[in-house]
Amino acid sequence: MAVVATGFFDGVHLGHRLVIDTLLRAAHERGEQSVIVTFWPHPRTVLQKDARELRLLSSLAEKRAMLSELGVDRVEVVPFSREFSRLTAEEYLREWVVGRLGGTAVVLGYDNRMGSDGLSHDAIVPLAKSLGLDVVECDAIFSSGGGVPPQKTSFGPPPSNKLGSPPLTMPRVARFSEEAPSSTESVIQDITPLKGFPRHSERSEESISSGKAISSTKVRAALERGEVEEAGAMLGYRYGLHGVVVAGNRLGRTLGFPTANMQLYEPLKLVPANGVYLVEVETLGGHFYGMTNVGVRPTVSGAGARTIETHIFDFDELIYGLDLSVRFIAKIRDERRFESLEALKAQLAADEAQCRAMLTK
Repeated sequence: MAVVATGFFDGVHLGHRLVIDTLLRAAHERGEQSVIVTFWPHPRTVLQKDARELRLLSSLAEKRAMLSELGVDRVEVVPFSREFSRLTAEEYLREWVVGRLGGTAVVLGYDNRMGSDGLSHDAIVPLAKSLGLDVVECDAIFSSGGGVPPQKTSFGPPPSNKLGSPPLTMPRVARFSEEAPSSTESVIQDITPLKGFPRHSERSEESISSGKAISSTKVRAALERGEVEEAGAMLGYRYGLHGVVVAGNRLGRTLGFPTANMQLYEPLKLVPANGVYLVEVETLGGHFYGMTNVGVRPTVSGAGARTIETHIFDFDELIYGLDLSVRFIAKIRDERRFESLEALKAQLAADEAQCRAMLTK
């Protein structure tokens, strides 16, 4: 027997966390399994609804890892197909939730829609009950009004920069316990940030005051504007990219700022707006800081292909072909074209100085 929640859960943001916390508490109280049903690939890629513009906040592996860390007993990944998309809400609940998963209850968020008939929350409730399912409801988390209180904290001390230090794998998130928080605000406060780093910064205070419910769409929009701190405030952790280091043109090393060029493992992963960012880095089992340039490198290549290049502070190892993860702390400036390589070099030195100063505040 199981309590079931259904959704794509892209990014596993704070709004999702309230649904998941509700799921875990309900399953615990009933002595049943907690089950999340999610889909891959994204329905928009199958149904071709603006699929070219679709970018994701989390890969399937990242989503699985975060849901597992939160304490979900089982994550059921349904291969999304046109055939599956034709199921009505009643067919999905009867054949999948009750028939395949042994569901006895479903958790519904405030904006749930279900099935090819697009049933809304208010229509799903009586339908589920008619099929013998209990309905557990939860509200939205809003980006103001006490739901996500910004914290005035520093960026924290730099890591040891020694290879072999504890690896940074996935964002740490609160696990369910018997003393689970009972209010939206306490749910947020119980989400554990990455060790040594704040959930939010002073720059986030105004950006999270919109009073609108947190959603994956709003997180994507913030990242597309380069507002990585606002995105982190809604996610509950710092947004990151994961890929393999590939060869570049080595110009950075010539300028005294060697960079690791990343090729993403998940090609649909959303890359923040072009610009220079202060980041935290994981590679070779070590945890570092650095600065990442996202963009087309206008000074050296005109309007070339978009790249993700990271200069890792206090690091001089060859890591071609190896894993690299970066998490975005703050945007330093927009990408721009310089009149000479010397001018670019001077700006890079200023960028690094600014990043290091931010880390020591």
